[in-house]
Amino acid sequence: QVQLVESGGGLVQAGGSLRLSCAASGSIFSINDMAWYHQAPGKQRELVAHMTDRGNTGYADSVKGRFTISRDLAKGTADLQMNSLEPGDTGVYLCNADISTGWGYTRDYWGQGTQVTVSS
Repeated sequence: QVQLVESGGGLVQAGGSLRLSCAASGSIFSINDMAWYHQAPGKQRELVAHMTDRGNTGYADSVKGRFTISRDLAKGTADLQMNSLEPGDTGVYLCNADISTGWGYTRDYWGQGTQVTVSS
C-alpha cells in the first residue's frame, strides 16, 4: 500500500510564504516524477510544479519565480516553497507521484491535499 501525505497548508496574508511537504510511504521500489497540483474553488486541477528523479523541474507560468519545488530522494519527499503568495493561489494543493512498486508496476498516486488560503 502506497500513501502520499501532504502537510504545511494554512492561512496566510497576501505576500506571505508557506512551505508544503509531501511524504511517500509504503512498498515503494522507486519514485519517478513528483509534482504539486493546485485546485482552486470551482476550477479544474492544474499542475503547479514538478520534478523528475534526475532533478529536472517545470513550473506553471503563474508561479515561476515565486514557487520552488525540491525533493529528497532518500526520504521520498517533495516540498513546495511558496513565496509572494497571492489570493489567486488559494485552494487545495495535492501531491502527485509516479511510483513503481516493482518491476513493471508503475502508476500515479495522489495525496488527499492540503488547504492553502491567501487573504488579501
